[in-house]
This record gives sequence, structure tokens and C-alpha cells, in this order.
Amino acid sequence: MHPRLSALAALRLTDPDEKVAATRAIPLDGATESIAAGTIRTPGDDLGVPGRPERPLRVAATAVQKRSPFTTEGRAALIHSICHIEFNAINLALDAVWRYDGMPDAYYRDWLRVAHEEALHFTLLHAHLQDMGWRYGDFPGHDGLWNMCEKTKDDVLARMALVPRTLEARGLDATPLIQGKLKRVNTPDALRAVEILDIILRDEVGHVAIGNHWYRWLCEREDIDPEAAYPALVARYDAPRHKPPFNLEARGRAGFSAEELHQLSQAQDKA
Repeated sequence: MHPRLSALAALRLTDPDEKVAATRAIPLDGATESIAAGTIRTPGDDLGVPGRPERPLRVAATAVQKRSPFTTEGRAALIHSICHIEFNAINLALDAVWRYDGMPDAYYRDWLRVAHEEALHFTLLHAHLQDMGWRYGDFPGHDGLWNMCEKTKDDVLARMALVPRTLEARGLDATPLIQGKLKRVNTPDALRAVEILDIILRDEVGHVAIGNHWYRWLCEREDIDPEAAYPALVARYDAPRHKPPFNLEARGRAGFSAEELHQLSQAQDKA
């Protein structure tokens, strides 16, 4: 099967373990064929996209109950929320591979690699959650990440701008703060979560960098100023605004420009 069609097949799967296995089975090298060859999308392909299990119950972001990481159940809820993000991130990466025709081979290979890494993140978190006595689906989750995927489904430039370099970049900012809380808890399960988050943060820098690269590549192809276009896309698609504190070091490694980092630094100083 063509790798992009394999991505679509994995995207439609509802069972998390089956989705992970199908994602990992897609070859990163595209076998002997060009991943970019031909038009893959056909009418009706959106049916069953994305495949998700019946649980967790999906609620508005404002309806997700806040729990203290200083209780075992609170830590489980926290791990579950990150696990839910990583499950959605698998779907996000598979969708980026399948949905957009006409991109270079390197684009599809990049997003297939992201899908593989998101599958690893989900697996690590779910195993840890099970060690704590819970499973994925035991707590509610919200759909903020996938909602933006829906909004940008017909615009690959907007997808690159508003999902990896906006929503996923917020993870670069939030992860060290979460790790700090877990370190203060200082229980074995909390410290194991810190270790897993180290892996996720390392990989997510690369994922945001991929989004930055292809956003700027698309802007160059369309003769658009990337830094002028970004706030217009945020407004058009009603994307979340940047909120401090920012992990400027990680954002720098993820490919944000010096001017963007300067603007974020100024916003942080004013907060």
C-alpha cells in the first residue's frame, strides 16, 4: 500500500494500540516509491477521520477538571491529559501525511517520522498510566488540538502555522513547568513521569522545527512574508494567542526566528 494510504488507514483506526501498531508499521523510507507521487485524496476520504475510541469522554477545554499533582489520582489525571494530547498528535501527524497532495517527498517523510515518535510517546505514557492503576479513557479529555486540524484541513500553510508552531509549541513552554511540579512531588511515579517528559520535550523540539521549516517553505513558494502572514492566520482561524512564560531556548532550537523570539521575550517581560 502507498505510504500515504497506509497513513490514512492508521488514522481511521479507533483502538489506540492498533493505531500505534499500524503507525509504526509504515516504513519511514517509503520503500522504493516516491511518497509524493500522484494524487492520494479522493472525495469521501474524510469518512472515519480521525478514528478515536469511545472513551475518553470528550469535553470542552474549560470543562476538564483540574486536579492536584500532589495526589495519586491527580497525577494520573495529569498523565492522562498528556497521553490524550499524544494520541491526538498521532492523528495530527498521520493527517498531515495523508491530507495534503503536492508536497515534496521530504515533507511526507518528516511527518511520518513525527507520527512514529508520537506513537512512542503515547505508548510510554499509557504504560506509565497503567502502572499507576489507570488506563487511557479513564478521565475526560478535550479536543483543542484536533479542532484546529479541522479548521485548517483545506490549507496546508495554515496547518503548519497553527498546529505545530502554535499549539505544539505551547507544549515546549508548558513541559518544564509540569516537570517542576512533579519534581516537587518527588514520588517514584512522579519522577518516572519527569523522565518520559524529557523524551517528549526532546522530540517535540524537532516536531515544532518541522512545522517551522514547512511553514517557511510554503511561504517562500507562495511569495509570502512568513512573519507578516502569521498574525493574519491566527486571526482568520481564531487560533490561541501566545501566553507566557515561554521556553525561549527550546523555541530557538525549534526554528523560531530571532525577531519572533524578541517579540516573545518582550511579551514575557510585560506579563
